[in-house]
Amino acid sequence: MTVKQRLPYYFMGFFFGILIVYFFLDKKKVEFDYLPNARVLKSIRRKPQILSPEVLQIMRSKKVDSLTINQILKDGNVDIWNKLKLDTCMQYNIQGRKNLKNIMLTVKRCDSIAFIEKITVE
Repeated sequence: MTVKQRLPYYFMGFFFGILIVYFFLDKKKVEFDYLPNARVLKSIRRKPQILSPEVLQIMRSKKVDSLTINQILKDGNVDIWNKLKLDTCMQYNIQGRKNLKNIMLTVKRCDSIAFIEKITVE
């Protein structure tokens, strides 16, 4: 067999292999957090989150609930390039996606806690 004849068999096997792995890992609820954006969000979600008084006040006045904040922390867009290093903490700006694009969080991720310092609703 030539390479031209083997290539369709290779791609067909590769495709079926990806489908099988996808269905096995989907049942286990495995997350693939390889990109920096996903790793930062996962580390923030795993730590206890503390809201500043300013955030609580804006949440009450703008009708933003904790589920919205959790949704942003689950699949928001982290501004990796403009992070600030403060002592043992890193400060990130996280922009919401899709219908939450008008909300931006400023989160300080420390060793043991994640402190949500500011929320901006446009």
